[in-house]
Amino acid sequence: MIFHVSIDARDPRRVAQVLAELLGGRATPFPPVAEGSWVAHAGDERNTLVEVYPRGTQLVEAPGDADALGAPGEGGLSATHFAMATRRSQAEVFGIAMREGWPAKYRKRGGAFGVIELWVEGDRMVEVLTDEMQREYLDTMTLGAWEHMLVHGDDKHRVAA
Repeated sequence: MIFHVSIDARDPRRVAQVLAELLGGRATPFPPVAEGSWVAHAGDERNTLVEVYPRGTQLVEAPGDADALGAPGEGGLSATHFAMATRRSQAEVFGIAMREGWPAKYRKRGGAFGVIELWVEGDRMVEVLTDEMQREYLDTMTLGAWEHMLVHGDDKHRVAA
């Protein structure tokens, strides 16, 4: 199961609005990662999202104990990523990453839900969610909670990709 995907676009707001229309949901700003980003909410039981970043946005691995960053730029990196469910344990995911030689680290997005940032081939991020992380994600990434955070700036509901 995939929880969200991200893409880049020349007009992130318009693209997110069209995607939200197709999904039967709504589009909202998505400020945590990159200025000018938007997100299309499906409004379904899985809180399915499509994140839309400005064209040229790159995700880069942050050094040390920090979340991935969105930064403008050119080159081989991309904002494209997705979050996926796994039935494997956190230890098993880290074991696989180590076996492949791919960077991986646990992150708690906005203090709300955990993910394992797995950097496929060292330059493409996939967020892997164990059973516990999936429960946190589903409890947190509701359209109502997101809209509350946008209106009130409540850090409890502030989450990032």
